[in-house]
Amino acid sequence: MTTNRAGGRHGLPWRAAGSVVVVLLALAGFGLIGASFTESLPARPPQPPALADSPVGAAAPTSPDVAQPAPSGFARSAPSHIVIPRIGVNASIMKIGTNTDGTVEVPPLDQAQLAGWYEPGASPGEVGNAVIVGHVDSASIGPAVFFSLGELRPGDTVDVVREDGKQVDFTVESVKSYPKTDFPTELVYGPTDQIGLRVVTCGGVFDEAAGSYPDNIVVFATQAR
Repeated sequence: MTTNRAGGRHGLPWRAAGSVVVVLLALAGFGLIGASFTESLPARPPQPPALADSPVGAAAPTSPDVAQPAPSGFARSAPSHIVIPRIGVNASIMKIGTNTDGTVEVPPLDQAQLAGWYEPGASPGEVGNAVIVGHVDSASIGPAVFFSLGELRPGDTVDVVREDGKQVDFTVESVKSYPKTDFPTELVYGPTDQIGLRVVTCGGVFDEAAGSYPDNIVVFATQAR
């Protein structure tokens, strides 16, 4: 295990900037919990409802009689902070990219209180899907930045502060859990004409034998109107 990625089978797909090639990783990601730590966890991470509350990535309804212009968005600026009031998240954001082997970087496990912005993608407030990832827990600190991500529901808010001082407010449209073997790569990393946000962590029931979580929880959100 290196200092900038978790061990185990925490698969995170990624989409290289400017490329149509999408790679589904099988042996990298985040959300690792040490075997000795499992007994001291206060509770397992909350999970989304079994049935989706709303369609993934559904756009806000528009009038069929009025043409709706695509949003113009802000100029590019890295995010510095994420606030999710419903679950008490108020965290700094670090920049992440890809490792030399092509896998997605994640915050170090000993800094699992931080979130990570996937820098090759859109920045929050730009047109496109900005992707922010984070650990669900860590043997170093216990419950991590996105431990309660599965509690979010449609209508909840996610606020992102950027380095240029602007704050972009997002509204959650849906929260879903996917097996890591069936991750919705295009919905998370693919193109869109909306100002979107995807927040990702690990989910499901921790597999003691494998030392990992089997699923990913994905929050789909769009800029608040």
